[in-house]
Amino acid sequence: MSVRTGLDRLIADPDHWLRGRKIGFLGHAASVDRELRLASSFLRHYSGENFLFLFGPEHGFYGQAQDMEGVDGSRDPLTGLPVLSLYGSAEEQLWPAQEALSQVDLLVIDLQDVGTRYYTFAWTALASLETAARTNTQVLVCDRPNPIDGVTVEGGGITSGYESFVGRHDVAVRHGMTIAELLTLCVSELSLDVDLHVLPMEGWRRTMHFGDTALPWVLPSPNMPSEQTAAVYPGMCLVEGTRLSEGRGTTRPFEWFGAPYIDPGRLARAMDAAALPGVAFRPTFFKPSFHKHANRTCGGVQIHVRDRLRFQPYRTAVALLMAVRRLWPQHFAWRTEPYEFVSDRLAIDLLSGSDVLRRTIEEGGTLADLVPTWSSHEAEFRLRRRPHLLYSEE
Repeated sequence: MSVRTGLDRLIADPDHWLRGRKIGFLGHAASVDRELRLASSFLRHYSGENFLFLFGPEHGFYGQAQDMEGVDGSRDPLTGLPVLSLYGSAEEQLWPAQEALSQVDLLVIDLQDVGTRYYTFAWTALASLETAARTNTQVLVCDRPNPIDGVTVEGGGITSGYESFVGRHDVAVRHGMTIAELLTLCVSELSLDVDLHVLPMEGWRRTMHFGDTALPWVLPSPNMPSEQTAAVYPGMCLVEGTRLSEGRGTTRPFEWFGAPYIDPGRLARAMDAAALPGVAFRPTFFKPSFHKHANRTCGGVQIHVRDRLRFQPYRTAVALLMAVRRLWPQHFAWRTEPYEFVSDRLAIDLLSGSDVLRRTIEEGGTLADLVPTWSSHEAEFRLRRRPHLLYSEE
């Protein structure tokens, strides 16, 4: 079934929103219409001198920078416009400058999210809404599909004190919302006084995965090359909180997982014994060209999703971490370096939303010990999100 994104609808009928208005645009590499035309080029052509600024999230406006790599402001070679970076070297740069946004009548946001709390684009959009509230700037969010469906909720929330750029608000890890729905929920629950409007999609159903939409996949960040990557990401991003490789520096980030000390066969047998639904583990070796364990051969597994409707990425990744900690306790270690501008809490705690997951793994706990700690939040979040869903649950 063919889906029209919010951007497709804006391009088809721009006059209502854009005519005579000074425009700013927050987007990235995946901000294209169904014919792969760049949103920024369309806005430049339509609005001319009234198109003032491009805002680039983490990874830069064209997705050229790696994770947690600060990006400087620049000038866009295609439109000639200034690109204002919303991911620099300091935390305060995550918010647009009021001086820039106050010159804009309408901020258009078009960002492809991947349905996972850690993915930072939604939090960049929320920070932009916070600044827009102070500058009285109207905001239009062009909605896009949740590529891993708009039904499934998985993973716990965020305990107070563990908020960060990988989770600014208490939502489930796999939230089952589109980016416009997620922002609408945040605006409501945070009582944010901002003039927010949404251009919903047409033809999208909550049960759809990205391959069902007939839309082109454009990688929204350099380590999100395919919708298969997005499928495993709600769990495998947890590996960023360890010294294990999550496959960055390879052609299969987040699908490959391992370290130089791991025996692939032993790990695969342990994971097969766990009998996790909808997934298989292939023992393998890989050599990252950069990032953790660069230029060293790592043993590990590739995650193969066999049944996307039964697959539980968060539970699967937690089981993987538990298996490695149990089989190689002398080697397994957490990441201790600063993570997303935070240095006083461990990355794994920021990602999981509290210290419960880490402490349970350290104490030799099982998946059965952990599931109740987030299952109640899953049920509660399903109720919280319901008033903010733009597309029917039927």
